[in-house]
Amino acid sequence: MRVGAFVLAAQFPGQGHGEALYRAVRSAEVAEEAGLDAVWLAEHHFVPYGVCPSAVTLAALLLGRTHSIEVGTAVSVLPTAHPVTLGEQAALLHLTSGGRFTLGVGRGGPWVDLEVFNSGLAAYEEGFPESLELLMRWLREPRVSADGKRFAFREVPVVPRPDELLDPSGHDRPGPPVLVACTSPDSVRLAARHGLPMLLGMHIGDEEKAEMVAAWRKCALEHGSSPEEVAAAGHVAAGVVQVADNRAAATETLLKAMPGWLHKGLTAHVTVDGRERRMRDPYAYTELLCDLHPVGPPRLCADRLAATSERTGISRFALLTEGSGDLAATEDNLRRLGGEVLPLLA
Repeated sequence: MRVGAFVLAAQFPGQGHGEALYRAVRSAEVAEEAGLDAVWLAEHHFVPYGVCPSAVTLAALLLGRTHSIEVGTAVSVLPTAHPVTLGEQAALLHLTSGGRFTLGVGRGGPWVDLEVFNSGLAAYEEGFPESLELLMRWLREPRVSADGKRFAFREVPVVPRPDELLDPSGHDRPGPPVLVACTSPDSVRLAARHGLPMLLGMHIGDEEKAEMVAAWRKCALEHGSSPEEVAAAGHVAAGVVQVADNRAAATETLLKAMPGWLHKGLTAHVTVDGRERRMRDPYAYTELLCDLHPVGPPRLCADRLAATSERTGISRFALLTEGSGDLAATEDNLRRLGGEVLPLLA
């Protein structure tokens, strides 16, 4: 089982942007010290829910600050980025980090971001498959051209070539791993057609995750993936973790801090076309997350992760550790996750 930290750079009430970003950087450094496998970085624009606007930029910093831990985006939003630009950045980080970078991509939402970056609503509603297809060709082929509805250009060489990194046996290995955030049957099928693993959200339980994995497996096999490739897909489940001496203390920590952050962060989203949005109740949502995820003493946390893995077949986790909103408490949470929970999973 591979357990990583999910870093949102969340701005809790009363905090500034710099404080949130400093906690994000320290989370990555402490995650490596604690023996976690990876750090996953979220990307948001114009909202305090998360104040990192470029997951690949923060990934570059953290790859330079760390030595062995893997760093991934969870996710880079494709509709507001040019796939070639993102592909070039991913190749650069893949090569210069010795293969420690993973590119996670997603569709995002119908937010005002689409207006600011001049992408347009169509990029969100219709353009994600075209963007993903172009991105994957850029990461797998030596020369690429495009003749699509959104992207059209003459053939150009791929520089730098992401497949020039050697594996331990001395053979060329493919470019950076890519995964796709999936929240709907359409996105599950799209990821499966490309043979790309899924990132599944923290708001769904094990039963729904298992259904999505089964649907992905069926579609991937139908589109030419081998049984071996399907078995080794490496899907990632996002979640929340809070390690404490007992469940009551862990739950209290999150219920004190997360509802205020969720209310401030989620209500700040503005839709590009004025459509109505249904907001979750922040307190009830925090309670749901505490019920779904490893929140409590080390043995309970380990048992919950093991149970999710057994029910869903997922063995990689990206766990939000900053739910307390406090730097010292986040560092302690990471150290307890690495020092007390991971040994129970081994």
